[in-house]
Amino acid sequence: MTGNEAVPSSREIVPAEDVGIDPHRLDVLLRRIRLEVEHGALPSAQVAVARAGRLVANETWGAGAPRYLLQSAGRTIVASAIWKLVGDGKLDVSERVADIIPEFGTNGKEVVTLAHMLTHTAGLAFAPLGYPKMTDRAARLAAFAKWRLDSPPGEVLQYHLTSSAWIIAEVVERRTGLSLADYLRREIAEPLGLGFALGLTEEEQIATVAPMVCIDGDGSDVDPWGPWFFRDRRVVAAGEPAHSVCAGAADVALHYQALLHSPLWSRAVIEEATRPRVTAVPAGDKLYGGGTKPASVGLFVNVRGDNPDGWMPATGSPATFGHSGSAYQIGFCDPVSGISFCVLSNGYPQTGYDLTPRGSAMLTNWSNLAADLT
Repeated sequence: MTGNEAVPSSREIVPAEDVGIDPHRLDVLLRRIRLEVEHGALPSAQVAVARAGRLVANETWGAGAPRYLLQSAGRTIVASAIWKLVGDGKLDVSERVADIIPEFGTNGKEVVTLAHMLTHTAGLAFAPLGYPKMTDRAARLAAFAKWRLDSPPGEVLQYHLTSSAWIIAEVVERRTGLSLADYLRREIAEPLGLGFALGLTEEEQIATVAPMVCIDGDGSDVDPWGPWFFRDRRVVAAGEPAHSVCAGAADVALHYQALLHSPLWSRAVIEEATRPRVTAVPAGDKLYGGGTKPASVGLFVNVRGDNPDGWMPATGSPATFGHSGSAYQIGFCDPVSGISFCVLSNGYPQTGYDLTPRGSAMLTNWSNLAADLT
């Protein structure tokens, strides 16, 4: 083994005290999450906590499975492909997207940089690319050419629902010759011994992924701009990269640990990627990530910064980074404390998102307890 090879992650659970985590606080966190399955509406929940590269908890309650559909909580995994390419000297986020993907350079988009796309400031929040068009690369490139700007690049923070991730996927393929799914598997998941995957077949989904369950209806009227992929395994199999990574909570928590400790990534690049590059009040409807208070974003990841919002724990350091996922999922890492945390569920409300005070408070409570384990 050379000094640049990844050390496979261990699934062994070590005592919390061995890595400086308070076992009593950990117990409170686990009991609080379990409560929502045993005495609440969630059909299942899976949680993992890690520090110093080791797991101290990996629990599942209810009708769970080895993997869950990560939705937006998987964006950090997708982002890490870009971070690795930057560290390997194969990419610079200041590059214009059209210089990498010439088909993109139309309708005023010639000035859009990769950094604009990664920080949700490109002005393409609702650029359309749905199923089945997403399954064909030529059709995806034709869609890129048709996209039009909603705002001048760099001026408005508005979460890009799917467009940024599709650009990431194409950039990875242009620079490596591998699809994003293959790159994540060969260059990150397999070297680290982790089980996350993009583009799982329908058969693999049935065998290994917890099916999504609507907790307050039949799920037939889910907003098409929200979690429209929940009930259609074909979309997940197509590898829609913003939401379709599948993994267990331990995969996510250990991936965050690898970002801190593995030689696969440059430490300097991780620090650059996870610093607050844009801090602003997110534009748009609250249903799609709009807000009333400033949020901070790095390169395709949310950052706590000095103004923590509902996406990141107030009890973490300003360097805490990660991503939540609709409706009851979140993963994050605090580089200062060294704690990484992930909680996943296969439950979702009829609206696709839970914007009720109780729903918002539930994720906030879990996250604050998790970030305060030392």
